[in-house]
Amino acid sequence: MTSAQKAKANRANAQASTGPKSARGKARASRNARRHGLSLAVGADPVLSEKVEELARAIAGETTDVEIYQLACRIAEAQAQLQQVRYRRHRLLFQTMSIPEYDSEANERKKMKMVMGCLRSTGPFTPMPDDVFEFVNSWPEGPEKFATILLDKVHQFSVLDRYERRALSRRKFAIRALDEAKWQDRH
Repeated sequence: MTSAQKAKANRANAQASTGPKSARGKARASRNARRHGLSLAVGADPVLSEKVEELARAIAGETTDVEIYQLACRIAEAQAQLQQVRYRRHRLLFQTMSIPEYDSEANERKKMKMVMGCLRSTGPFTPMPDDVFEFVNSWPEGPEKFATILLDKVHQFSVLDRYERRALSRRKFAIRALDEAKWQDRH
C-alpha cells in the first residue's frame, strides 16, 4: 500500500510533467503530429478515403452484411496507411539520393574543421594542399552514399518503421476478424 507521503509526491511529480510551459514550447509541441501526416485518419483525405472505399468493396465482395463490410473497411484503411508509410519512406530515400553532393553532417564538420585548420596554419591567401582540396570536394557515391544516407536518416526511418508495424498489425487483426466473421456466417 502506498503511503500518504509517497502519494503526495507522486501527485506533485505528475503536475510537474504535464508538457511544455512556454508559448514557444507549446507551439512546437502542437506541430508534432503534422511532421509527416501519418497520424491523421485515412478519412481526412478525400482521395484516400475513396480508394479505401473501393478496396473495402472489393474485399467484402457481393455480401450485404454490414459487419463484413465494416471489417473490410478496417482492412482497407490499414492497407492504405501501410501504402502511405512505404511511399513516405521511398520518397525520403529518393529525394536524399537525388542530391548529387550529399554528405553526412559528420563528414561536413570534418571538412569544415580541415579547411579552418589550413586557414589558421597557412593563412587565407595560401592555396590549400591538394589532399585537403580533394577531400573537401569529394562526396560519397554508390553504395557508400546509400549507407551514409541510411546512417543519417536512421531516426526518420525508425519513426516510419513504427508506423508501418502498427499498420501491419492493424491489418492482420482486421483480416483475422473478417475471416472469423465469415466462418461464423457459414456455420
